[in-house]
Amino acid sequence: MGVADDCKTTFLELQSKRVHRYIIFKIDEKKREVLVEKTGGPAESYNDFAASLPENDCRYAVYDFDFVTSENCQKSKIFFIAWSPSTSRIRAKMLYATSKDRFKRELDGFHYEIQATDPTEMDLEVLKERAH
Repeated sequence: MGVADDCKTTFLELQSKRVHRYIIFKIDEKKREVLVEKTGGPAESYNDFAASLPENDCRYAVYDFDFVTSENCQKSKIFFIAWSPSTSRIRAKMLYATSKDRFKRELDGFHYEIQATDPTEMDLEVLKERAH
């Protein structure tokens, strides 16, 4: 499975320049390559991000989570989310599962990983718990 160059450059923009709040990646089965499907601007919310994930298809996603610590410090953590809803095709689930480690190696710099099969497993509260 290949990884398109713009996946890496878009991730670096999120990581260092904070140009994006989130990135959603899709596997193009014909090209056998991971591509950037959508990016969200810094002003977009977590709800915008969650609504961008398809209801019955798998995706990889990266979300830049900003929060304030109990010491009142502004922090940011980058989450890698493997979205694999139970309603997606078996072939898609297998393809995303077998390609995940290679894809993650291409984009280095995640703080946390979440494997989600329904929206409750990647709820904003789950991110808050993991980040603290």
